[in-house]
Amino acid sequence: MANEVRSGGCVCGEVRYTTPDNPLRVTVCHCLWCQRRTGTAFGTEAVFAEHDVVFTGEKPARYRHHSDESGRWLDVEFCGRCGTNLGFTLEAVPGVRTVAAGTFDDPGWLDGVAVPLRHVYARSRRHWGDITADVEVFDQHFRR
Repeated sequence: MANEVRSGGCVCGEVRYTTPDNPLRVTVCHCLWCQRRTGTAFGTEAVFAEHDVVFTGEKPARYRHHSDESGRWLDVEFCGRCGTNLGFTLEAVPGVRTVAAGTFDDPGWLDGVAVPLRHVYARSRRHWGDITADVEVFDQHFRR
């Protein structure tokens, strides 16, 4: 359905957001930092223009991380109460922000068909994190 507003938020409900329709893409990142950040094999982020993500409720807390590889910053946003990862912005890509895919109220619409899906930093992929054959895969980041 075109022009459908998507909504989501943190586990405790203190931070909510809305996004318009579909993201630009979905990125599944297998870098070691995302593994640590999410506590699993990868981070799955829906990528939007920064102005398309509107937060309501409590303002997300923020942590600035500097990449070991590039030295550039990433501002990670999360709920200050329950700690839910809500996505991040990147110095390398001004005007763009991510939303953690699992925080949408109904993430089932992220099917990899209507929205491009790509895996990045596959060089550090865990053997128990399979990648299907029908998606783009990059050993590092696709912007390199």
